[in-house]
Amino acid sequence: MNILFASSEVAPFIKSGGLADVAGSLPQALARLGHDVRVMLPLYEGIGEDWRAQMTYLQNFSVHLAWRTPYCGIFELKRDGVTYYFVDNEYYFKRSGIYGHYDDAERFAFFSRAVIESPGHLGFSPDVIHCNDWQTALVPIYLLEERQRVPELMGARSVFTIHNIEYQGRYGRDLLTDLFGLPGGYFHERMLSYYGDINLMKGGIYAADYVTTVSPTYAQEIRYDFYAHGLAGVIADNAHKLRGILNGIDVGRYDPWRDQRLPRLFNARQLKGKKDCKAALQALAGLTMDPNVPVIGCVSRLVPHKGFDLVVDALPELMATGAQMVVLGTGEWRYEEAFRTAAWQYPGRFSAQIMYSDAVSTAIYGGADLFLMPSVSEPCGLSQMIAMRYGTLPIVRETGGLKDSVQPWNKFTGEGTGFTFTNVDKGDMVWVTRQAVELYHADPKAWKQLQQNAMTADFSWDASAKQYEEVYGWVSGT
Repeated sequence: MNILFASSEVAPFIKSGGLADVAGSLPQALARLGHDVRVMLPLYEGIGEDWRAQMTYLQNFSVHLAWRTPYCGIFELKRDGVTYYFVDNEYYFKRSGIYGHYDDAERFAFFSRAVIESPGHLGFSPDVIHCNDWQTALVPIYLLEERQRVPELMGARSVFTIHNIEYQGRYGRDLLTDLFGLPGGYFHERMLSYYGDINLMKGGIYAADYVTTVSPTYAQEIRYDFYAHGLAGVIADNAHKLRGILNGIDVGRYDPWRDQRLPRLFNARQLKGKKDCKAALQALAGLTMDPNVPVIGCVSRLVPHKGFDLVVDALPELMATGAQMVVLGTGEWRYEEAFRTAAWQYPGRFSAQIMYSDAVSTAIYGGADLFLMPSVSEPCGLSQMIAMRYGTLPIVRETGGLKDSVQPWNKFTGEGTGFTFTNVDKGDMVWVTRQAVELYHADPKAWKQLQQNAMTADFSWDASAKQYEEVYGWVSGT
């Protein structure tokens, strides 16, 4: 099967969040299944010279974007069985950062047009074009327009994945024709119209042949207003073509037996190395060096939907458990300041790492005993899966991919991979944290079994890729 995968960010080339990890790993898993997979992404300024040196210039052409005909260059790089196409236009992409520019609507409309027009220039006939989030939501719509005009697109069908329904690409109605180059007929309730504006994600959902999201539970949650951010009716209208498929992680990269960033390697059968990793984390974070005190780690953006109102309100109770805690991340000032204050109040017991650091995040995954992730909403989440790979047991709220990936500890059977609570409630979070800390002290054998359960859980992309393969086969009829 020929698969064209379009994403606004792809690891390891450029990354701002979990979308890049998915776009980096899923195509490789599909290629291992024997498919011809090609990935398109913008050639951002932030893509390093080491990658650029490996690219080959293929060709350039003019993209048709309403009355504009901007330059589009295509560079190719082949890696791990996947062909990557980098879309070059310095006016749109030679800038600092990926998102947040005044003309993002135009930048990603250009990219979407490039995705649609490239097959005709490259001689590639995709069976499926897989699009991701609002930045490529125009692709399924443009495919409706161009399928009968471009021979290479005649057999193509579209799949649209919602990674986070909160970010929808909402713009003024005046952009429909002048910028997006679409006829006025697309401005209606079963396409782009949304309270007088254009909603690109809504249009992508309606136009796509199939819609997926990043966990089975999230696929159910977004049918409700609390999670859907205004699109519950749209989801209900398209429920017949919606499926939740849990994301995986790169288990080769996140492997404590091979991760040279750790001070000592370990695995599920040989856990002694984790003690050295814990000592290194305590030293790095300025915590009291004590191997018998559990360390709770947290790596996240410090924003409300990640559950940090609960964490800030519960800090005295969390510290009363006797555990140490280290928080890594940046975000809203009120959370950053609360954690700085906690570090002053609890010297040697609380560490506030208000930054982004790959080295510190690896130290937390490898050295912490528990990983706190009390999200109000979490479409999938990768951090809890990474933590489990390193034997760091997650404490999560049962939402989205957290519910689908973390099996709660059962004290009667010993089953489980972590600790969970249901309600968005400080008391529930503190109760289950206290339960985890008590188990750590009271039953080392049960704790080790939980670690081994977590470390051997299968979070590879293989199972997820086969589910996407089923979706592709269904929409393409192959």
